[in-house]
Amino acid sequence: MYNVDVTLIKMLTSHYFIKRDKIVNKLTHKNRLFFDKYERVDSMLSRAIMNDYDDGNIIVAHDLINSRDKVENIVFDYNGRNTEKFWHRAQLMLREEGFLNFTAYESKTKGHLHLYVHKGHTTLQEAISLANKLSARLAQKMPKEWKMFPSSDIPREFNILNLPKKVYKKERGTSWARHM
Repeated sequence: MYNVDVTLIKMLTSHYFIKRDKIVNKLTHKNRLFFDKYERVDSMLSRAIMNDYDDGNIIVAHDLINSRDKVENIVFDYNGRNTEKFWHRAQLMLREEGFLNFTAYESKTKGHLHLYVHKGHTTLQEAISLANKLSARLAQKMPKEWKMFPSSDIPREFNILNLPKKVYKKERGTSWARHM
């Protein structure tokens, strides 16, 4: 049973993407060719689908950009080897930047994290700009072992992430602020 608290990230559930064994679509973006194996399904992302994903029967991804080109979360897709160090550095940097709510989820691959920074209703261009700024700021403190979402370097259809598997750590509110 899929019991990950995804309400923390305001995930879009009006549609979802399912990974297929074949190439579904070929896209050209900034003179590069992309092969898409995820097929968009225009129905609600239900608990039954999430349970199938949790059981390993299917691979499901959710969209980061809504139909009005608004973004709720900026995501660090960390693919390094030291998740604890990444979490520590990232949370310090995010606090310094004034972000109060963020959640890290473990992905299917051991040691990989998806760190969702809850920005709220943000335009796509502003979110891309902020993602680049946060990435550059964190890259000053540690080797870059992550990708940022949303990104303008990939087609819009590729700004999706697989559903999270488990909450790694979360930061809520300003309880720590009085100690600064």
